[in-house]
Amino acid sequence: MRNHTIVTEFILLGIPETEGLETILFFLFFSLYVCTLLGNVLILIAIVSSSRLHTPMYFFLGNLSMFDMGYSSATAPKMLFYLSGHSHSISFQGCAAQLFFCHFLGCTECLLYTVMAYDRLVAICHPLRYMVIMSHRVCSILATGSWMCGCVHAIILTSFTFQLSYCGSNEVDYYCCDIPAVLPLACEDTSLAQKVSFTNVGLLSLICFLFIIVSYTRIGISISKIRSSEGRQKAFSTCSAHITAILCAYGPIIIIYLQSNPSALLGTLIQILNNLVTPVLNPLIYSLRNKDVKSALKNVFHKRGFTLGSK
Repeated sequence: MRNHTIVTEFILLGIPETEGLETILFFLFFSLYVCTLLGNVLILIAIVSSSRLHTPMYFFLGNLSMFDMGYSSATAPKMLFYLSGHSHSISFQGCAAQLFFCHFLGCTECLLYTVMAYDRLVAICHPLRYMVIMSHRVCSILATGSWMCGCVHAIILTSFTFQLSYCGSNEVDYYCCDIPAVLPLACEDTSLAQKVSFTNVGLLSLICFLFIIVSYTRIGISISKIRSSEGRQKAFSTCSAHITAILCAYGPIIIIYLQSNPSALLGTLIQILNNLVTPVLNPLIYSLRNKDVKSALKNVFHKRGFTLGSK
């Protein structure tokens, strides 16, 4: 029998085909990460400080901002650490924790996008009953349910992945610990873990996406029945930011997990887009065309002795 050494740590090989570009990538990703933290912190400050933003829509937006920061923080610090010239190694437990938080935060974000679509559905299709249907209790249940479902989802995937024996190569051909990169290193049959991960991630994303499509189909029908063009434009403007954010979030997920033989470089770039670029875009998407958020931020800065231009 061959002797095997039990794996106690993994080596993250990083982004494929980028040898010699570590310094450029470090400054690029560091800038994106800082912008992610800064943008989402400003959104949270605006929501907390302004009573006008204490509504269901901004409650869910605040949750989304927290998860955007967490989602980026699950992978960015370690990636920046080894891009700056330090060790590429990550402990077995650290790898499991990274995989858990990536899927916990990613799943919860998908569910939050779905809940936000339902919120817009109620706001446009049932405006007179909006505050009754989307009460504080209902919002708390929906948010807590999203968190709990995300946690269960991540526990299942992490358990199936790391209950396997790892006793051969420990080089992860990726920039972080994700299921498609870690499973090939196992010394056992990984077919069950692959089926569970593919079904779990794919089915969850598909159900959420279909629910969002149904919600916006009903919203579109309701908007088309509005007689005045001004009313239709106002109704559409309340949904445009959310639609844009959904396209940015779901596009990478679908491309990564539903391709039969994805290119390693393409998969990595898409995952980085999802981890670093989308969380940067969300604060811009939800604030640039939102007068209430911009007004709240101006008030915050004015109170601290700063003045902002009118634009």
